[in-house]
Amino acid sequence: MLSSPRLKILFGTLISFACGATAMADAITVTDVAGREISLDAPAERVILGEGRQIYLLGLLEPEDPFAHVVGWREDFSQADPDNYARYLERFPEIEEIPTFGGFKDGTFDVEQAAALNPDVVLMNIEAKAATEDAAYDDKLAQLGIPIVYVDFREDPIEHTIPSMRIIGQIMDDEAAAEAFIEFAETQLARVTDVIAEANPERPSVFIDRAGGYSDECCMSFGPANFGDYVTLAGGHNIAEGIIPNSFGNLNPEQIIAANPDHVVVTGGNWDAYVPGGDWVGVGPGSDMQQAHAKLEALTERTAMTGIKAVESGNFHAIWHQFYNSPYYFVAVQQLAKWLHPELFADLDPEATMEELHERFLPIDYEPGYWISLHDD
Repeated sequence: MLSSPRLKILFGTLISFACGATAMADAITVTDVAGREISLDAPAERVILGEGRQIYLLGLLEPEDPFAHVVGWREDFSQADPDNYARYLERFPEIEEIPTFGGFKDGTFDVEQAAALNPDVVLMNIEAKAATEDAAYDDKLAQLGIPIVYVDFREDPIEHTIPSMRIIGQIMDDEAAAEAFIEFAETQLARVTDVIAEANPERPSVFIDRAGGYSDECCMSFGPANFGDYVTLAGGHNIAEGIIPNSFGNLNPEQIIAANPDHVVVTGGNWDAYVPGGDWVGVGPGSDMQQAHAKLEALTERTAMTGIKAVESGNFHAIWHQFYNSPYYFVAVQQLAKWLHPELFADLDPEATMEELHERFLPIDYEPGYWISLHDD
């Protein structure tokens, strides 16, 4: 905890720094996804990312140099998505020098370290809000003149991604870039939702196996939001809806067997940093698809998959887990729609959508490998 003299020194330093920058900034007020009004100077020149994977959005807004204003970030990007981290590192080698922080949720965030970097703002994911307030991080940072702005790409990405992009566009003076991406995202999502609304097809049942194979426990899943919402938009029925009340939760094997889903969708990624050599399905950019197929097939042998239609029909799929935590959600909806309604979406090409996303908006090149199905050769 900060002592009073130390607090005064840090506060004075930040005031001096802010005064020097005032001439180049305009005071704005934004309303974050928590409904809080925050006043700050914009454009923000020095930003702390409360989660490293927030670079997914800065990569969209400032593709020429998404790290130009990042003075600190949480060390999760390199661990949770090492394949994309490696691509960013190759393009922007200076990211190895950016100071890293612990998390707000696990209580390892260092307020003094953050204050020493003179940030204009801390971008924080909404799910960390309760822990932030419990640890009084918000009060401590407020005393130092450092605002927290809450955004969300995980708890309810369909509801909050576009507002979050607009908020960050305001803060970073990247509103035109934000609107260009939003138009693209909405257009791509409508390529699914418009067809589903018109055709009103029968909805196949879907079990979303969140991070299947990550641990021996079975099974984590999604409630009505996040991938649960993606399934609904893609014309499916999430078997966990009505059982899991929130974004994330668990189903037991008996519930899955009783539901007898038509499709199983496993979310996967490269989690060697967390579970070296685990049974997770390593889909993602440039992934080894032969290995991913073998791991996906192995997951059909679990008790929870006994006798279900998805296994018998081969409608057993895997998709990149980080679609749950990035502005690229619409690509996941497109691929789900292809699996659930192949006749309706015969002309839809999620691979081409992903390529266009990278070519138009992102600083790194696209590499396939983000999904696989047991149907694939």
